[in-house]
Amino acid sequence: MSFMIQYKMENTVKNNFKPITDHEQHLTGELMNIAITVHKTLGPGLLVSIYEKCVCYELAKRNIPFVRQKPLPIVYRDMEIDDALKIDFLVDDLIIIQLKAQENHHAVWEAQLLSYLKLTGKRLGYIMNFNVPLMKDGIKRMIL
Repeated sequence: MSFMIQYKMENTVKNNFKPITDHEQHLTGELMNIAITVHKTLGPGLLVSIYEKCVCYELAKRNIPFVRQKPLPIVYRDMEIDDALKIDFLVDDLIIIQLKAQENHHAVWEAQLLSYLKLTGKRLGYIMNFNVPLMKDGIKRMIL
């Protein structure tokens, strides 16, 4: 066994990485297809609320369970803030999707998604920015 393969295997076991399940992989494919379909149809430059409604339409059309604008309460010490945050989409209780329609990518989006993943205990999330010439350039995946 080569050193590189052995190192990767040891590193994977040591860090307890879990592979993406077949179901998560299937959902990811559907989500990418939805994002590209919506983007090809509408193009960039619209309000995020328009893209959100179209993504809802596509998810429902494909019978993919989702919750739109899912509240995410925050607990600080012994205080709970019920309406603190909202996740744009929680898909099949597995994948968090945050939609954007901004000209420039902001690093805070990744920090936000990372926080949402940690707070919910989910491990897979996507930022989808529709204000790009090619949708593939507007998609960022994060895995815990």
